[in-house]
Amino acid sequence: MSIARKNLNILLGRDPAIPIAVEKEIAIGDVEFEIENFSSDTRYALRQAKAMQLSLRELSDGINPAEQKIFREVHISFTDDLRNATRLVRKYLEISLTDQISWKDNEVALKSWRNILEEKGIFIFKRPFTQKDISGFCLNDEEFPIIYLNNSTAKARQIFSIFHELAHILIQSNGITKSDTSYISALKGEAKEIETFCNQFAADFLVPSYDFDQNLGENIIDDQFILVLASRYKVSREVILRKLLDRDLVDRNFYETKTKEWIKKYEDYINQRKGEGGGDYYATQATYLGNNYLKLAFGKYYQGRCSLEQLADYLNIKVQNITNLEQFMLGRILS
Repeated sequence: MSIARKNLNILLGRDPAIPIAVEKEIAIGDVEFEIENFSSDTRYALRQAKAMQLSLRELSDGINPAEQKIFREVHISFTDDLRNATRLVRKYLEISLTDQISWKDNEVALKSWRNILEEKGIFIFKRPFTQKDISGFCLNDEEFPIIYLNNSTAKARQIFSIFHELAHILIQSNGITKSDTSYISALKGEAKEIETFCNQFAADFLVPSYDFDQNLGENIIDDQFILVLASRYKVSREVILRKLLDRDLVDRNFYETKTKEWIKKYEDYINQRKGEGGGDYYATQATYLGNNYLKLAFGKYYQGRCSLEQLADYLNIKVQNITNLEQFMLGRILS
């Protein structure tokens, strides 16, 4: 058994001799404020994320393999000017707004942003969350900061979560993204300022105010126009609606009514699809782990530095499933 698997068993509570309070150690800073309100699945996900950090450390001999590390080379504070912070990060990522707008759809945008961030040293993992209001979270680390996304949420929501969590990492704090932002009002002091900043950072990075204001023009604010703007920036309609609210172009009642309506429609859509079958197992596993983690794990195996059983441990699958997952991974990389 690999060290990573042993650590995984400990963290996930599979060793009854070791008491599990790991989520208390993980959930520091602004995540800790409501750890007791998290479901058992969310607390498990936090421990799972910590275990993945340990696996990354083992797979990479303790050194993040990225040539550029955004978490070391870019420093921002929640007291910084918002536009300066977002411009600094966009310049570092070398992705212009024109590039972003040119992406075909939200699926392409999500894959692109994930690859871009992973190339800069931040691994992004996915899993479904039973606690529906959790969109994602991040765990900061001096070498392997990671982001976890709720794969059950819409792709546009996942994109927003990436940049909310990126802001947390760049100000060196753990963080969590929730679909209902009303929890922020219950926070106090610095924790509240950080959560507010991270939400604003994500919104202004993805929908720069200078471009947004130019595209408002004299258009009538209705569902169709909101959808057009959301499609332009590859974000959710809620992000657009929030920016309209901040400019007093819609009122609070309209904002809350529309947001609830859209969330309900998406949940109905997901519930309808549940009866359509479970999808492709290998595609799902590859999506959860990501191309970069898969290449890292298989690379160690190809180098003869881990056994087939240890590789299965890293991938959290059965040995007999490795060949099919490998073929799927190679097919996706080469396509």
